[in-house]
This record gives sequence, structure tokens and C-alpha cells, in this order.
Amino acid sequence: MDTVLSDAFRNRLMERLALRDSGRPVVCYDGPREVWRPAAVLIPLIPREGRLQVLLTRRSDDLREHAGQISFPGGCIEDDDHSPESAALREAREEVGLSADRVEVLGALAPYGTGTGFVIHPFVGLVENPGRLVPDPAEVAEIFEVPLDFFLDPRNLQIHVLRHNNRQYRLPAMPYKGYYIWGATAGILRNLCELMRDA
Repeated sequence: MDTVLSDAFRNRLMERLALRDSGRPVVCYDGPREVWRPAAVLIPLIPREGRLQVLLTRRSDDLREHAGQISFPGGCIEDDDHSPESAALREAREEVGLSADRVEVLGALAPYGTGTGFVIHPFVGLVENPGRLVPDPAEVAEIFEVPLDFFLDPRNLQIHVLRHNNRQYRLPAMPYKGYYIWGATAGILRNLCELMRDA
């Protein structure tokens, strides 16, 4: 797909998102479900010169969890968040300065469980004009974009082998230039691309 979303494709994509499996997370955490920590992320899709770009961040090296890793804007769902979607939009505003009124939320992918105990609710947002984005240095070291076409090409999908708690995991990875995109971020992107191909 090398153009921005047509109205027809946008409608088909929204239909697929509405029909997603909202039950058990795609990847299962080893522990009891009740100890999962709920989180939400926004997958911003930005039209640039006839192509869609995916906005990503590189997390600060000073964070206690997932320091320096590539991620979407997002984080833990807090008690005063009205919904996972509102949490994703709040985090995007706090982390990169993306205002909620600039985001058209197209829908949500299935929740994604991680081996570190998070269950992530990913929301797909179309951002026609993101405005000036500024990273919060306490959380985000860098904001960058990757063409959606890169992720849609299955030849760019690799396997990252991780050993954790005496177990071996085979996780998706999509290295792009100097960025190593892997784990939950790559898995969520893979799920998005599968859904877009289906649409």
C-alpha cells in the first residue's frame, strides 16, 4: 500500500477493527491474568507526500522499564482515565505533545499481553496534521517516523530470541535503519499489517 487511506479503505479498516477479537490477549503472560497491568498505546498514522508514516518513539534511557526501547506513545492506564482509548490519547499528549483533537481514532486492535506482565490496548489513529511534536525528555528520547510500507513488507519481519525466567521466547523484530523495533511494538505492528492486508 503506497498511498494514503482512501475513504473506502478507511471504512473497510474500521470494520475490521470493530470485528477484532477483544477477548484473550494475542500473547499470553505466564502469570495469572488478574496481575496483568493494563496499558494503552496509540499507533499514529500520518499522511506524508502520499504515503502513510507510523510515528514511533525511543524511550528514555533513564526509565526503570523498557529503557531505550522503541515504542508507540502510551503507558499505563490510570484510575482517572475514562477508558483505554482516553489513556492512549492522554499518553500521546504527555509524551510527544500530540493533541487528541488532531487524532481520528479508527478503532482498536486486540489486546497484546507481554512477558513482563502488561496487557496493552492498541488504538489506531489517523493524524492528518500532527502539529509541532515535542518529546517529554523524562520519558521520550526521540520521536521518529517509519513508512507503513516497510512494515507491510513481510520480508522485513525477523525473529528475536529472548531468554527470560529460564524460558526462551521467539519474538517479532523489524529493524529499520538504526532502530531495533522488536517485542510488543513489532508484534502490534505485525497484527496491524495483517489486518490491513485483510482489509
